[in-house]
Amino acid sequence: MRLGQNTRLMLSAAAVLSVSNMTFAQTAPTPVLPIVRGDYRLATYGETIDKLVADFIEKHKLPGLSMAIVQAPYIPRSAGYGKTSLDLDELASTKTMWNIGPVTQAFTAVAVMQLKEAGKLDLSDPISRHVPGLPAAWQRITILQLMQHSSGIADYRARLDDAKQYKPTELLDLVRAEPLRFKSGTQVALSATDAALLALAIEHASGMPYREFVRRHQIDPMHLDSTMFADEFAAKAKIDRPASHPGDNQHSRFKAEEPFINPVEPATGYRIVGGQAMPVPPEASSNLFGFGDLWSSAEDISKWDIGLAGSALVKELVDRDVIYMPTKLANGTVVPAMLGWEFTHHPGFMEVKGDSPGFSSYLSRFTASDELVCVTLLTNKEGVDLTVLARQIAQAYKSNLGPGVDQAQMVVQESKYGPAETILRIRNALTEAKVPVFATVDHAANAQGVDLQLRPTTVITFGNPKVGTKLMDKTQAIGLDLPLRMLVWEDARGRTWVGYSNLDTLAARYGIEDSATIAAMSMFMDGVARRAANVYAY
Repeated sequence: MRLGQNTRLMLSAAAVLSVSNMTFAQTAPTPVLPIVRGDYRLATYGETIDKLVADFIEKHKLPGLSMAIVQAPYIPRSAGYGKTSLDLDELASTKTMWNIGPVTQAFTAVAVMQLKEAGKLDLSDPISRHVPGLPAAWQRITILQLMQHSSGIADYRARLDDAKQYKPTELLDLVRAEPLRFKSGTQVALSATDAALLALAIEHASGMPYREFVRRHQIDPMHLDSTMFADEFAAKAKIDRPASHPGDNQHSRFKAEEPFINPVEPATGYRIVGGQAMPVPPEASSNLFGFGDLWSSAEDISKWDIGLAGSALVKELVDRDVIYMPTKLANGTVVPAMLGWEFTHHPGFMEVKGDSPGFSSYLSRFTASDELVCVTLLTNKEGVDLTVLARQIAQAYKSNLGPGVDQAQMVVQESKYGPAETILRIRNALTEAKVPVFATVDHAANAQGVDLQLRPTTVITFGNPKVGTKLMDKTQAIGLDLPLRMLVWEDARGRTWVGYSNLDTLAARYGIEDSATIAAMSMFMDGVARRAANVYAY
């Protein structure tokens, strides 16, 4: 049913008022001095970086977190927060090693391009040229399609047993008999199997183990002393980690032995099982061959990232562009992703993120010459999305790197897609979750109806009456901000943002003390936003 102009305008005005109540009415930015390169005044909407991190750790109940910031060619900020072990007296530090999960793919991509520059493989090579004995459906898939995650090969991670150690060929065996999910080169879907095949191709082309090649050509030349694979811990880590510290702490050895001063230590990863944080053995990461098996510190990742920005790792600009550019499929479709990296409409912005057994990781790069800010965040809890926190931190360094919204009031992340596609993805996510959409208000269309211009701005209203009624039964006033809404808009720079009311702030405003319901609603909203804004489903 089409709405008449007056009805549409009334709905539009009501939606704007409602969104204002949720997000903007109390967030008029206080005047601040401009942040310039090297300025010590680092805050966004009055929140310092340390406060942002501390609040995030508390909200998500993280054991520890490590952060490093690049303003090329410097790393002006590197810090650890909390503990890397809930059982041992080990603090997050600048040298703490965390499993970096899918960020490992970025190292794999660099290794491929290094071998391409050495003339030892070509991106058009079929994978069967480097890896023998593959299923017929895999043999014509190219190196480039594996890098694009456009192979269609099933992801072996769904079949992994973390208690078991797999050889690379055994990882392939987990999905060898499964049909392709789609015709190669026609779609994009994240698959750890793609990265494993690339790592095996690297071994064939280089004549050495994948991990040795990465060490020789990336870790050692960049002097990444806190970067290694789990099977190297015993040989390279400085600390002998006993099972416990009865009566004494091995860290007392720093008084007499220099290697124990600010030591290189691997963090313990945790997974929530039955509401409890359960440690995950570091060996579990070794199964993510070429995809998530590397361990590093946030500072080392930042140093490596500076090297990647120039010719220290990949010599030719045209080859670096292969890593930095969105995927163009054979049918002309452009997908804003490449081997773990995802790209938004912010010029020169790229990010790689995800989780692995016991850990979550995030790396972003603002590569425009007038920005050159990179944010690395690593934590030892699985399943934590660090995207919003990282963008807040970047915004503290330069205000126009973020959405220009106080995220204490409105949770926002940038979409990889345009407004129309982002809205469609939100609706698809809601349909799959069987959550009804009550209304969609297109403010730009309403503006056009009265001969005004407005960039794309759309509010989608949806919700579960059972949940909303439960909250309104405690205080009916919250009905002004229910059902839930998600706002999609395009800013003056052509960036698309997805935002929704910060439900913790909303609950505090109305005195709602049902933290479990608010947490569940926040998790749902976050999931919908993540699904809409990102290429990969981690």
